[in-house]
Amino acid sequence: MKIQDIIQALPNLSVSDRLKIAESALKLVIEEKKSLTQDEQKQQLALAAITAISDYAPDGELNVFADLEGEDFYNYPDEDLNHSDSYV
Repeated sequence: MKIQDIIQALPNLSVSDRLKIAESALKLVIEEKKSLTQDEQKQQLALAAITAISDYAPDGELNVFADLEGEDFYNYPDEDLNHSDSYV
């Protein structure tokens, strides 16, 4: 069975079945990780780091909100901040 087949089948399953599949997959990953040698673990971490480089690039997915840095995310009128008794 191909990955795409599994992904397409997931919406047809119950939430309970999807959680069972996710749990089983996670257990397999954890078991495999435990069986790796230290050198194999280092290789996997290096590969993960190389894969993540594009996410941190200037146009990467993790920087999508960087243009908003320093901007206020709220807009309270000054009188509301000075008159807390107005909420009572």
